[in-house]
Formats: sequence, structure tokens, C-alpha cells
Amino acid sequence: MLFRRTNLSDRQEAAVHKTLQNLRSQRRNRFRILACIDGSEEALITVRFAARFCLQDNCDLIVLFVRPIDSGLQSGGLQVRLARENMLEAGFELPGVTHLKSALDILKQEGIDVEGWPKEAQRSEAWGDPAGDNKLEFRSPEGRSVVLKLKTAPDVANGILDQYELGPYNLIIMGQPSRWHGELMTFFRSGIVQTVATMAPASVLVARDSFDKKGFFICTDGSSRSMQAVRRAAVLAEVTGEPITLFSVADSQAGKPAAEEAVANAKALLKAMKIQVAETRVAVGKPAEEIVESGSLYRVIVVTDEGRSRLERVLRGSTATEVVRKARTSVLDVR
Repeated sequence: MLFRRTNLSDRQEAAVHKTLQNLRSQRRNRFRILACIDGSEEALITVRFAARFCLQDNCDLIVLFVRPIDSGLQSGGLQVRLARENMLEAGFELPGVTHLKSALDILKQEGIDVEGWPKEAQRSEAWGDPAGDNKLEFRSPEGRSVVLKLKTAPDVANGILDQYELGPYNLIIMGQPSRWHGELMTFFRSGIVQTVATMAPASVLVARDSFDKKGFFICTDGSSRSMQAVRRAAVLAEVTGEPITLFSVADSQAGKPAAEEAVANAKALLKAMKIQVAETRVAVGKPAEEIVESGSLYRVIVVTDEGRSRLERVLRGSTATEVVRKARTSVLDVR
């Protein structure tokens, strides 16, 4: 087998596990964002969203490009150089490296300029591939971390989910799958986004170019899980200065009082948190259709996955999954 995972001894596995546990403990009080990019211009929207969410010093930002295992790098001198050098610093203009450097330009435009920050480059073996995994970490004097990560994996979706396990992360941001809207295919095919959105334990934002819009359109059904999503999304809206609209859908007129109660309870929750609500709205109809239509005027629609397990989301889908697929604006699926 040409490419395979690097086998570790039991002692090495234990050391790696201990290191990961220590890192997770250190990161527990930080808000960590994983912004995933591919080779398209559209995908850089994820970096813009990440920068606007990452305004405080307790926020760390990791920009990830997953490079599928490439036997094309198995060639003489290049393979030897790759085995010795970090691709992000060595000047290789290979897929992913150029796009990660473009992400730095976007961050600078959005007010996060890492020039002058101390930096550290790391390279590790991955799947027997000569390029391996490469990362370049910049750390501000205040302790904020910005990381460029070039990751090798058998496929993009598994690469993103594997990176989550190295986190943890509070938010994963991915670009819109082009096939959903009949555009040219990009790396982020609908299967990749759907897999990550379904399987990731963290909240997932599917980012579309909605910067000309304003506001968080936060949906609630009154359940305890939904109220948790309201609280988390409202904090993010507050940090970014976005006005909040609370929304609930009843599937019939008989259910309208319950929907009205749901938004009233959500508003009371946010009032107790001293977070202002700009508007509350209620509709009657099919939930996904009403959310997509009413939420199209806002920068971000916020939904939650109704408390279903990952297996249930795979087998039965959810309103959140349907909204993510059909929306004409960015959608945050809160976990």
C-alpha cells in the first residue's frame, strides 16, 4: 500500500493522547474557529466571516486547506525536499499553499494583520505522503493565535473532521456547495459540506456572499436545545454588532400560540442576558420553506438540528439540513 497512516507504538500513542488532552484543556476557555477553504475565490468568504467573528483576543482562528493524497509528489529531489521542509515556508507554489497565503491577505483587509507576530512552523508525517501535514502559527502579544494549516487526507470531508478532533473548535465555517445552485463545481461539493454539517460535533456555518445583508435571523421552536442555540447565536451576534430577529414557525393555525410563546421565551432569555432583540416574528407553514423565505433578507439564518443524533441526521435528515441546502444566504447550524 503506497499511502497509509503512520503507525505509532503504544508509548507514542499514549504521549500523543496526553499532549492532545493538555492542549484541549488549555483551549477550553477560548473561542476557536476552523475556516475551511478550497481553491475557489468563493471559498475565501469563509475567511472573511471568520475574521468578523474573531474580534476578541480570546478567539483563535485556524484556516484549513485539505490536500488529498497526491502520488504526483513522489518524485526524486522534490520528495526529499518536502520531507525536510515546511511547505508553507519553503516557497513551494503547490495546491493549497497559494490559497492559504491569499487567506492572510483577506485577514489583513479585515483588520487581522499578523505581520510582525512571532511565528512557528511545524511539519508532521501523514498517510505516508511526502508533503505530510504543514502548519504555520502566528501568535499575537495578547495571545491570539492565527494558524494556516495544509492538511493531507484521503478526502476533504474526512480531513476536516480529523482536524476537528485535534481542536476542539467552537465553529466550523465552510463555503457554499456550488452544485446546490447549478454553478461551476468547486472543491466543496455538496457531499463534502453535507457530510461535515451532519457529522461534526461543532456548530457549522455554511457561508454565502451575504455581506450586503444585515442581521441574525435566529429560529426557535421553544425546546431546551433550541433555547441553547438562541443563547449561543445571540452572543455571536452581539460580538459582531448584528441586530437579532427571533423567528418561530407553526405548522398550523392551532400551533401559532406555541410559536408565539417560543419567541417570547427566547426574547426573555436574551433580555436576562442584556442582549437586545430588534424584532420577533411568527409564521404558519412548512418550517424549512418559511425559514428559507423569511430569512433570505438577513446575513445569517440560525437553526439547530432538533436534538437528533448524528445517525438520525444521516438517516432522516432535519429541518436544519434542508435550510442549509436551500437557503439563499449564510446559515449557521448550532450544536
